[in-house]
Amino acid sequence: MQVLTINEVPGAQIERALGLVQGSVVQTKHVGRDIFANLKSLVGGELAGYTELLNEARQIATRRMIDRATEMGADAIVGVRYTSGEIAQGACEVYAYGTAVALKK
Repeated sequence: MQVLTINEVPGAQIERALGLVQGSVVQTKHVGRDIFANLKSLVGGELAGYTELLNEARQIATRRMIDRATEMGADAIVGVRYTSGEIAQGACEVYAYGTAVALKK
């Protein structure tokens, strides 16, 4: 499954749009990471634990989006975008969405 942020598939022609596909996940902070992050904020620098958490969440959201496109019989997903935000104290959502398309054979 090709997953593209552009609105076309290079070298292929889109036959039809199948519809919006999306995937999301809500992740919470690990207490150990939270304590370390609070300490790290005193001296500055990357919060590697949170970076890892968001990367993992993005992969899960992408996989769920791809699964939905596969169920629809899509060949690719175009116009993919990601968004994230805090939805509760210590919990964030990562949301992936795009348009599932069928390609001309």
